[in-house]
Amino acid sequence: MSANNSSVILGRYSALLFDMDGTIINSIAAAERVWSAWATRHGLDVATFLPTIHGARAIDTIAKLALPGVDAEMEAAGITKAETADVEGIIEISGAKSFLRSLPSDKWAIVTSAPKALAIERLKAAGIPLPDNIVTADDVAAGKPHPDCYLLAASKLGVDVTACLIFEDAHVGILAGEAAGAKLMVVTTTHLHSMPTPHPTINSYETILATVGEDGLIHLEERQAV
Repeated sequence: MSANNSSVILGRYSALLFDMDGTIINSIAAAERVWSAWATRHGLDVATFLPTIHGARAIDTIAKLALPGVDAEMEAAGITKAETADVEGIIEISGAKSFLRSLPSDKWAIVTSAPKALAIERLKAAGIPLPDNIVTADDVAAGKPHPDCYLLAASKLGVDVTACLIFEDAHVGILAGEAAGAKLMVVTTTHLHSMPTPHPTINSYETILATVGEDGLIHLEERQAV
């Protein structure tokens, strides 16, 4: 956890909302295998293109390119099919599985830009418990950086999004969380380069502890070293 910002998150929250890829699971290798092949087929510079895929819906990533003759919806469906079939090497972010299992099922949700079928396969591959509440690319008309997905997740849990803490790793997801009005925690485990952020950061869930207080809120604190 970032010592300078830790006091921001040492508090009480109605619920915790988690992005998936790069936040509770590391699926970079699998995603980049599929997207690299797609980019090569379309004549894109792979090294330049790959950083743009993280955190956003496939259809939004493709549509943004505005490639001549490319049907974004059809191409996104193909990407999803390929990604669903390739889950080799997907693992949990350190401590994520244990941390999520410590939370009451009605106090957290996953909010991902992946379609539901892909999300489920990736979570299973990493051994992450499937949540009672999950918001996917299938559930919103406007993906991240729009806040719709986080607003929907808070609504599903019956809480005000401004009383939630959002865990994110990607720029578009951070923008979505900020637009929703929630506090944010940035997970830096998969960051290859430093990403300046005003928000607190963690590199592992093993550094934080969540308990439910008598007030029914999640109390988040730093885990004391043994």
